[in-house]
Amino acid sequence: MNEPTEALPSIIQAPRLLRRLLRARDRIDAASHEEWPVARLARVSGVSPAHFARAFRQAFGMPPHRYLLTRRVERAAALLRETDASITDIAFQTGWSSLGSFSRTVRDITGKTPTELRALAVARPAMPQCYLRAAERPDLKIAVSEKRRRAAGVTPGALVEET
Repeated sequence: MNEPTEALPSIIQAPRLLRRLLRARDRIDAASHEEWPVARLARVSGVSPAHFARAFRQAFGMPPHRYLLTRRVERAAALLRETDASITDIAFQTGWSSLGSFSRTVRDITGKTPTELRALAVARPAMPQCYLRAAERPDLKIAVSEKRRRAAGVTPGALVEET
């Protein structure tokens, strides 16, 4: 977890809330290809959307949307490694609405395009899938949009025009 341990007592002291958050996370894991807005996840958890978003981040170290993106990219990488399905089919199977957004998000998160990920899978020696998935798990410490801004060299203050 990225959060300091001082921030965790409220979640640890609320095991019912943690169970509800785990229920929502399990739903994301089971159906990461579906749309999971915060309001829907909050209904699954039985709490308000704002409270859900804060508690989820506190409990799991990342916001719900970033967790969903991580799961989608993990699933897409596995499909690219293990199947001969087209990249377009994999994009739609894993929940993206367009090939462009899929390719760009995968590239932003992993540093490689879907085609490059598939080529790497062919060149790798056989190894247990659990090790491979752990080694290739996306590391989303910051939002994808922030990562894009940093790569482009844009600072938040540069976006505001002076009059």
